[in-house]
Amino acid sequence: MRDIQHYLRSRAADFEEDLCRLLRIPSVSADGKYRSDVERAAQWIADQFERLGVAREVIPTAGHPLVYAETPAVPGAPRVLVYGHYDVQPPDPLGEWISPPFEPTRRDGDLFARGATDDKGQLLTHVKSLEAWMRVRGGLPLQVKFLIEGEEEVGSEHLDGFLRANAERLACDVVVISDSSQFSPDLPAITYGLRGIAYFELRVTGPRQDLHSGTFGGSIMNPANALTAILARLIDDRGRIQVPGFYDDVLPLTDQERSQFRALPFDEDRFQGRIGVPKLHGEDGYTTLERRWARPTFDINGLWSGYQGEGSKTVLPARAGAKFSFRLVPNQNPAKVAECLRGFLASVCPPGVTYELIEMHGGAGYVADLSSPYLAAAARAIERGFGTAPVFIREGGSIPIVSSFRKHLKADSLLLGWGLDDDNAHGPNEKLRIADFHRGIAASAHLWNELASR
Repeated sequence: MRDIQHYLRSRAADFEEDLCRLLRIPSVSADGKYRSDVERAAQWIADQFERLGVAREVIPTAGHPLVYAETPAVPGAPRVLVYGHYDVQPPDPLGEWISPPFEPTRRDGDLFARGATDDKGQLLTHVKSLEAWMRVRGGLPLQVKFLIEGEEEVGSEHLDGFLRANAERLACDVVVISDSSQFSPDLPAITYGLRGIAYFELRVTGPRQDLHSGTFGGSIMNPANALTAILARLIDDRGRIQVPGFYDDVLPLTDQERSQFRALPFDEDRFQGRIGVPKLHGEDGYTTLERRWARPTFDINGLWSGYQGEGSKTVLPARAGAKFSFRLVPNQNPAKVAECLRGFLASVCPPGVTYELIEMHGGAGYVADLSSPYLAAAARAIERGFGTAPVFIREGGSIPIVSSFRKHLKADSLLLGWGLDDDNAHGPNEKLRIADFHRGIAASAHLWNELASR
């Protein structure tokens, strides 16, 4: 790999400039006024493959285009699908940016711009490692396919259908995704598990209209009181969700996983101080990392009812509502959770009000086999690229596309994140550490070699 490494070092400045060129394109998928910029970003990505002589295509959808590219098949070698996205979040609030969001700016070893870490910088590491192999060796030791979308930040509306319709074309042995973070600075990580989600809105209705709370209070059920009573019964003071059947399919942590989590350099006091709470809280019997990564949760995400204006208004509200979510762990089914929840609500709703439960969206959790040879190959590649062996972690959030890859392509995913958890993805002053951009390219270059010889 010395020839590849030499090429990466000699082209480092050019790689940074290419990243800056991509970051200057305001490919905001959520706002229609940026549609032409989204299309320009897709074409810019496709042009990267074209100049390397790699077969590529910009594929229109009913929304924003997909970019697809593939290198030639290599008999006997694995097939890898690299997934990423070139669209970005809106830059608002603009007044909180130190430098303009679409003018990449270097400060203290970081590159600041919208999309720097989510996901243009991380995605480009794999494109540039491909370049190194093509320029130095004339090809890769295995086949790599790239599927790069422009709708990730708006829910990937058209991607699932594309996967279903093109499963044969996209067939692969493993998927590589770099759209996450290291465990901590200079400690890279492989994320092998994700939580799923089941998201709901509950609407409670009482009288035909708001009423005087003095005249009518005590004679009818207050929808706001009913709503809070229902929500309070969903979870007990030990952090256990009270919906019957909720835990039936929960995949428990293994002793090996719990041991690995305990060995991680995680400082609970620092974590508590960083987020500004007086005390950490969660399900009894589990550590903070276990609660965040591998245990199901219930959280209220929004509440509304009654008078919200300045001053007082003694009103008994006619309606009340809440949005809430359950984070799910592998083996839990969002549809089954919804069914169990409906039965629970029917049993606890107070008399005198009616309710409506709206299922907003759901997605299954994910966990990879820690004994997978692909995980082992990725670990070796990351150690060579970063100079440090990665740790194996889970993630508390949800990436629904990972479950879609497993469903439609029958392939597990390698979640290899080069970012940091303070990169401000989705917020003002998003950044990517420049050293990690280059280490990510190096790790990716080694990855093709390690996967081919796994």
